[in-house]
Amino acid sequence: MAEIHRFNPTVLREYDIRGVVGKTLNSEDATAIGRAFGTIVARQGGKTIAVGYDGRVSSPDFEAALVAGLNASGIDVLRVGLGPTPMLYFAVHDLSADGGIMVTGSHNPPDNNGFKFMLGKSSFFGKSIQELGALAAAGDYQSGAGTSRKDPMLLRYVERVAEEGADLQSLKVVWDAGNGAAGEAMALLTAKLPGEHILLNEKIDGTFPAHHPDPTVPENLVQLIEHVRAGSCDLGVTFDGDGDRIGVVDGAGEILWGDQILALLARPVLRAQPGATIIADVKASQVLFDEVDRLGGTPLMWMTGHSLIKSKMAETGAPLAGEMSGHIFFADRYHGYDDALYAAVRLLGVLSVETESLAELRAGLPQRINTPELRFSCDDGRKFDAISEVRQRLTAAGAEVNAIDGVRVNTADGWWLLRASNTQPVLVARCEAENKAGLERLKQALIEQLNESGIAPPEF
Repeated sequence: MAEIHRFNPTVLREYDIRGVVGKTLNSEDATAIGRAFGTIVARQGGKTIAVGYDGRVSSPDFEAALVAGLNASGIDVLRVGLGPTPMLYFAVHDLSADGGIMVTGSHNPPDNNGFKFMLGKSSFFGKSIQELGALAAAGDYQSGAGTSRKDPMLLRYVERVAEEGADLQSLKVVWDAGNGAAGEAMALLTAKLPGEHILLNEKIDGTFPAHHPDPTVPENLVQLIEHVRAGSCDLGVTFDGDGDRIGVVDGAGEILWGDQILALLARPVLRAQPGATIIADVKASQVLFDEVDRLGGTPLMWMTGHSLIKSKMAETGAPLAGEMSGHIFFADRYHGYDDALYAAVRLLGVLSVETESLAELRAGLPQRINTPELRFSCDDGRKFDAISEVRQRLTAAGAEVNAIDGVRVNTADGWWLLRASNTQPVLVARCEAENKAGLERLKQALIEQLNESGIAPPEF
């Protein structure tokens, strides 16, 4: 009889598989994921999959169960060990594996865990994850007796990232791993870089005792900011729980958001590749797109989502891309995936050739007033219909609308955005203007549209 397995429907997300350990996700699920993904790879002619895991308490058990499932589908597994998600991505390229799976809960709470995938050198997401679930529910597995061998990649990965630091100037930097999976790699990397490096929370601890590892939340950067200011440092960098997103503060302790980081990283890339395409998601400031244009590049606005951005990079040949969330993707001298440690070293490279400090560079970017990213509840069955309604009304009224991902509406005051989350029952809103009066007008325009669709607006 076929070994059918049904996942909790909440765990099959747009970009990964993710759930609450012991409630919606368990070791049996991990084994079924191995069976199903291994079957998909095998049926495409693949044989070898790299597997890594993060520092969460549940990750070693999930990794072992996953490997067992892969082996049962005839897949040979390269167990690359504990480290950040980009280490797993690097392993797939470096070992010429046919795919990869990272056991990680990313930046989510300690009782969460999950799985990120690569099929070949590309992301595996969206409908493919739903198809994996359907394959498991049918028990439609390949069978075999694959092998398993340990192939630690941490040192090789760090060596590769450190290559970008060969010509750095001496800087004083605070690094905060937030007790996440990037901690050991961060310590090894900084030992290879010139300058003075102060390490915070480098010990990997899945309970995250210092602060939650999400660099988009200002409260999580308080410790970093305090150390940067107290030590009169040039900058501070921090990472999310699995090391694929970066946070940055300048020497004054001011936060640089994802689009500001990308604007600075674009400088040397566009000097080397004039006219190159630089991609950012729809939540990014107009300042970023204008800056890319000023630098002689071709700005491209695209949908939010790390898998979607990576796919668009491959399609367009863009050497650099980024998201407001802190995912930074380099295909310039690198493999085109999001790697926060690599992005940090490339940022140090920018500061090594610019005459201004990071604080001066940040202050030199045009200033806008904007809301934070506002997330508010909207039923999964309603959120996309609501976006469609708003888009139709605005288009009929002759508004200037970018509909690549939700609606981004340009006006004389600036712009406002409304989009549906691909991973949660929420809508996401953001507004940006040149002054407070303009920002208020944008907020009111957004509120009016939500009211017309019968949706309670967020509190700005």
